[in-house]
Amino acid sequence: MWEAPTLLGSALTQTMWTADEIAQLCYEHYQTRLPKQGKPEPNREWTLLAAMVKIQPAIDQACGGANKPVQVTKEVVSMGTGTKCIGQSKMRKSGDILNDSHAEVIARRSFQRYLLHQLHLAAALKENSIFVPGTQRGLWKLRQGILFVFFSSHTPCGDASIIPMLEFEDQPCCPISRRWANKPSEEASDNPETPEDEKKYEDLGSPVTKKMRLEPGIPDGVAHCQSLDNQESGPVPPTVSSSNVPTQELATVAGRAPSGAKVVDVYRTGAKCVPGEAGDSGKPGAAYHQVGLLRVKPGRGDRTCSMSCSDKLARWNVLGCQGALLMHLLEEPVYLSAVVIGKCPYSQEAMRRALTGRCQNVSALPKGFGVQEVTIQQSGLLFEQSRGAVQAKRADSPGRLVPCGAAISWSAVPEQPLDVTANGFPQGTTRKAIRCLQARSQISKVELFRSFQKLLSSISEDKWPDSLRMCHPSSTSLCHQPEGDPSFCVQCLPCACVTYT
Repeated sequence: MWEAPTLLGSALTQTMWTADEIAQLCYEHYQTRLPKQGKPEPNREWTLLAAMVKIQPAIDQACGGANKPVQVTKEVVSMGTGTKCIGQSKMRKSGDILNDSHAEVIARRSFQRYLLHQLHLAAALKENSIFVPGTQRGLWKLRQGILFVFFSSHTPCGDASIIPMLEFEDQPCCPISRRWANKPSEEASDNPETPEDEKKYEDLGSPVTKKMRLEPGIPDGVAHCQSLDNQESGPVPPTVSSSNVPTQELATVAGRAPSGAKVVDVYRTGAKCVPGEAGDSGKPGAAYHQVGLLRVKPGRGDRTCSMSCSDKLARWNVLGCQGALLMHLLEEPVYLSAVVIGKCPYSQEAMRRALTGRCQNVSALPKGFGVQEVTIQQSGLLFEQSRGAVQAKRADSPGRLVPCGAAISWSAVPEQPLDVTANGFPQGTTRKAIRCLQARSQISKVELFRSFQKLLSSISEDKWPDSLRMCHPSSTSLCHQPEGDPSFCVQCLPCACVTYT
């Protein structure tokens, strides 16, 4: 059985790929491997893209010299598109609906399908599996040298989208000081004379504001928040003009960026602070948002229980991408080695803060878990069906540009690799057919659980890990969590339910 050579992760991630190579690979995969069904309608709809890319040293590296350039293979193993999530009232205890269909979440759940398939191969002693036996009975670990890079065509919604807007500059934003990225509100709260009735600071003469005020269901003064529960997962330009911000306050916000331009505002995120926690100040300019907070994706009327993609990526960076189910069979978590973002409004400091910086105080984790120092890079390549790209192409086309209502899941598995959904169910599902087996997405909680049961049934019970030998999962029912993956304790498969995941 072939084993890849031992390579230092830091050197490997710096020499074997570039951000543009990862982006181009994902864009080509989207164009050639994903069906027309589920993709945006040309010149009328846009969508978001995310993917997981496997990086593996070439076989001949085992024979190469120490100074030989690293040669690797890059393969997309999962992909997702989507912009929506369902409201709390539409969640189902049966686990047969997708609560969150943002591209990042679809790509990660598709990745879990891929990992399940690879564990099937490993259990059948197939040499082409990415897993090899671990040191403990019934546990597996990643083959040496294999890394995973997460790609997203856009900045994740939530904390990572609170990024600086420079004077006379639209996008992408230049990186700014670590001090401002971590605590902009502290530097911008020195103006005690701000009237209470100016909290919303809406510039009624702004063209953007006028446009947003025409949107149904959006109250005045909330134009910064994208509508529905299908908000783009990237940053939203503010609707207040910098002329509303006192000059003295601007001077205390951030001074100047490395480019010499002033930081006069921040891109807004539609993700809302978790109820009961500290909230946004709503002050003008760079003080509008509080940074580092946990947020939920917005909904119209019916609020969601889906955490922002920034929060989910931060969680995966601590707990791994495999989920609690597969952790029963793995010796160590499956972590991301890098995150690559496509061309869009972007701040390196905000990304670092959102994904790793605010997790530094996390402690008391089980053995093998920890906050990872993931590499974060941006590509200069634009996704052709992103909101910005489609907007630029359509020019003065009639009608409103809207997010695509469908989500596409693709996994590198032999059976049913594609899954196209809308409103959490396979596209075309009627209300009458919702309870049928055919009305379940392959990446829904219940279907992932069934796949896990099928995997266990292919393994002799005397080869199960200790955490599963105390109870038989085939006789247990799926835990009814309101959002996220089925989560299981070590002693017994059913878990304690949580409100947000």
